[in-house]
Amino acid sequence: MSKEAISPAARTAMRAWLLALGLMVYAMILIGGATRLTDSGLSITEWDPVMGALPPLSGEAWAALFAKYRETAEYRLQNAGMTMAEFRTIFWWEWGHRLFGRLIGLVAIGGMAAFWWRGWLTGRLARRFGLLILLGGLQGLVGWWMVASGIGETSRVDVAPYRLMAHFCLALLILALTALAWLDLGARPAGTVPAAGRPTATGLLALVAVQLASGALVAGLDAGRSYTDWPLMAGEVFPPDYLAADLGVRSLFEGRAATQFNHRFLAYALWLAAIAAWVAQRRTAAGGAFGLLAGLVSLQAAWGILTLVHAAPIGLALAHQGLGVIILLATVRLLWRVSSPGRTAVPVQGTRPGARPEPSLRQSR
Repeated sequence: MSKEAISPAARTAMRAWLLALGLMVYAMILIGGATRLTDSGLSITEWDPVMGALPPLSGEAWAALFAKYRETAEYRLQNAGMTMAEFRTIFWWEWGHRLFGRLIGLVAIGGMAAFWWRGWLTGRLARRFGLLILLGGLQGLVGWWMVASGIGETSRVDVAPYRLMAHFCLALLILALTALAWLDLGARPAGTVPAAGRPTATGLLALVAVQLASGALVAGLDAGRSYTDWPLMAGEVFPPDYLAADLGVRSLFEGRAATQFNHRFLAYALWLAAIAAWVAQRRTAAGGAFGLLAGLVSLQAAWGILTLVHAAPIGLALAHQGLGVIILLATVRLLWRVSSPGRTAVPVQGTRPGARPEPSLRQSR
């Protein structure tokens, strides 16, 4: 973060804005999960960023939208005979998901514009906040790229799993960068953390990210409902159809057996790594952060098993997804906690000798 000092008022406003954005992105991830679990994502077959914000306002408009949906493979192969009432249910999930994305964009752009007008943005802050807004815009494009994969195909009844993974991972990146900016604007806890804690935290973050991406593939393929016994898979330690004959190596990304098996064993690896890291770091200043992560991962492992053996009902599946995102945030906080002393939070204006006055973009023009 910038070495320039900012005022307490600017710090408070920016942290409140970042917190609001973070909560909205988190809610958006859960809304997206519910949209997927209710098979609602393909109910709107067009991308209209402006006029698409308006819902159908007449019977004719509803009929036209329903007619377009009936042309999709999802309707023909999975939902043939769906009533208008049933269509409206899935439509409102997808429309609400898109509307909430637009609201996040308005809050993001409005907040940054207000900070610029007040003269609170340094060059570094402007770049960081601008990056968040650009990534948010990219997320909208990736979302349509994902939906288009399920509309243009003649035999696909869901979106492409790898596109779903890209959409989910980009949302996680936006949330992680938002959380990191919020942390950087706060005070760093006291206490020295051994240098060994930094590569450990970095490794844990990488493992969490890979595991979340793996979970997105499982979700995109509905693989969590294919093998519901534990600790075995269809009575076997290693599923015989791990590499499907028609997929070959693509089974790693498109095979239900392979993606679920990988997700399971990545979970075991993450759980053991989190426990081992906590044991090694428990007496350091960051021991509490390592312990929190180990506890959350342990809870997630148990919840994942519960979700699996019940064939991933919507409530359990959403809680599993939501807890996974919280684990990511806990890992980001852990890495921030053990980061090098040179990477400090933004100082408050006037709290150190020689602090420079807060810059004003309007005054500099």
